[in-house]
Amino acid sequence: MRKPRILLADDHEIVLEGQIGVLAERFEIVSAVSDGPSLVEAALLLKPDLIVLDVSMPLLSGVEAAYRIKASVPEIKLLFFTMHPELTYLQAAFEAGAAGYVLKSAGIKELLGAVQQVLEGRIYVSADLSTYWGQLRRPDQIAKALRLSSREREVLHLIAEGRSSKEIAAVLSISVKTVSFHRENIKQKLGVRTIAGLTRSAMAGGIM
Repeated sequence: MRKPRILLADDHEIVLEGQIGVLAERFEIVSAVSDGPSLVEAALLLKPDLIVLDVSMPLLSGVEAAYRIKASVPEIKLLFFTMHPELTYLQAAFEAGAAGYVLKSAGIKELLGAVQQVLEGRIYVSADLSTYWGQLRRPDQIAKALRLSSREREVLHLIAEGRSSKEIAAVLSISVKTVSFHRENIKQKLGVRTIAGLTRSAMAGGIM
């Protein structure tokens, strides 16, 4: 019988090693990556049954990566394994197509049960977050962030990382003028005026 195929994504090597140690006996680990763009590339190439990913990753957040993956391969199941217990992150993950959300504080062993449940077609959320279920559809700050285009979310993520316009232009292969254009559009859509405001919006929307 074929083992379910799993792709892992986390920017902490020790976390990836822990996941592999717990999951490799029951599942086929097809790859382990450490940043958002690599996750998207691996997902589209390997088409695993399930991806275990973090919310916060370099270059592209797990939430944004999830949107891109689901747009191309909607049948892939997504399980977030993260340190973020806030409602906005939980909501952002499920808006992006997640089927599960496990807190790292719950421990690596809980991840094993969550993986099994998600592969069986069920939803899994860490017990500490169960009280949030009734609030997931409230139109709060995350709704604003979801109005941003894919490119605008990329720019916002890099702004929140503290990147300069020149650095953002280099990462995204666009001009500094285009970065400034996106920055102003983001400010208008989110109703903020400062870099600090943009950073808070990125965190509230699960983009960081």
